[in-house]
Amino acid sequence: MSQPPARRTVLRGAALVGAAGFGVAACSGGGSDESSATPAEPVALGAAAEVPVGGAKLYRESRLLVSQPEKGQYKCFSAKCTHAGCVLDKIERNQGNCPCHGSRFDVTTGKVIQGPASKPLPEVPVKTEGGKLIAG
Repeated sequence: MSQPPARRTVLRGAALVGAAGFGVAACSGGGSDESSATPAEPVALGAAAEVPVGGAKLYRESRLLVSQPEKGQYKCFSAKCTHAGCVLDKIERNQGNCPCHGSRFDVTTGKVIQGPASKPLPEVPVKTEGGKLIAG
């Protein structure tokens, strides 16, 4: 007749299962809340000249990225990954990078280039006023 497992063994196993379940929930791929992608109020981002023509600039503190595909034409997107809501950390070769799970996005269209994200970055209205970018 075998002995039941020790209480400590049962509790340790429960803790590991709980931690693993938390990890799965944190990376469930449910996506980020798109309603929080657009700022509730207009956000002044700074000089429009800081965004290179044919390139983009990441505004991590505002959770936005702005590209300038052609001179004077600006496009703005949420910088929150649509996979799990992490904020993009850098732009390389006109691709926004998510540091959490490796998703990559085209900074001129917001489209997914590499998953696990499956939805594009939500577009955010942007305009220029007096040489400054205003998003939202």
